[in-house]
Amino acid sequence: MVLTAGFCLSFGGVLLRSMETSDGWLVMFYRSIAFTLTLLIVVALRSRGRVAEAFLAIGRTGLLVALISGAGAISYIFSLLATSVANTMIILALTPLCTALLAWAVIGERVRGTTWAAIAGAVVGVVLMFAQGFTEARVMGSLFAFGAAVGLAAMIVIIRRAKTVDMLPATCLGGVVSALAAFVMIASTTGSFAISPHDIGLLILLGSVQIGGGFSLLTLGSRLVPAAQVSLFALTEIILAPLWVWLVVDEAPATFTLLGGAVVLAAVVGQALMGLAEERRA
Repeated sequence: MVLTAGFCLSFGGVLLRSMETSDGWLVMFYRSIAFTLTLLIVVALRSRGRVAEAFLAIGRTGLLVALISGAGAISYIFSLLATSVANTMIILALTPLCTALLAWAVIGERVRGTTWAAIAGAVVGVVLMFAQGFTEARVMGSLFAFGAAVGLAAMIVIIRRAKTVDMLPATCLGGVVSALAAFVMIASTTGSFAISPHDIGLLILLGSVQIGGGFSLLTLGSRLVPAAQVSLFALTEIILAPLWVWLVVDEAPATFTLLGGAVVLAAVVGQALMGLAEERRA
């Protein structure tokens, strides 16, 4: 589930780059609506129609997840709009390290030596992938990306801590948080919610499949996989993101991108295989 989540999330950069508008709050507003509706349908199916009960069950912990999820989504979108996709991805590669440290500090979840080695390998691989793009980084975009990395790490750790509770409704509420924030910002500035049909179609894909599908699988998978490994497996997003740009806008990846992608892929696959071997021994 977590590997597939990374696959879904990998389409974010190419979808945003294909849009006609560059207004981050408009993108955030419509993307959040599509995301919320998608997760609401998933919650209704999983709870067999007992939607109200599912939302009430998340408690205060779920509300915290919702706030962190909403803030992280805003940071992610504005990072992609403010700086290069390469720079956003290299900073997001810090997520496994942030997750491992938070999981150790907050819930006492031991991080295996093999996981630390895989995290180190993944970070090295991403640095190789985006070495050129990193030098062109903009400060604000970098700060937004770091905020998204820390937010995702905190979300994963909290879900792991409350793993007996289905936090998918909380993730759904995260979409409400980001939509409300975008609504207030648009209403207080331009006051115009107009957007082209072309962009609406892309934003529906962004909210329902890319973010909606990705975060649904990430939320469900986080209950079953150690926190440090969750964010490590989700790095498949970073491997695939440059490939979609290559296929869609004919931007061929550089040699270092291919080399770094191979290192990240080796780290992710190696960690997955070691995890399966440990399960069999247990």
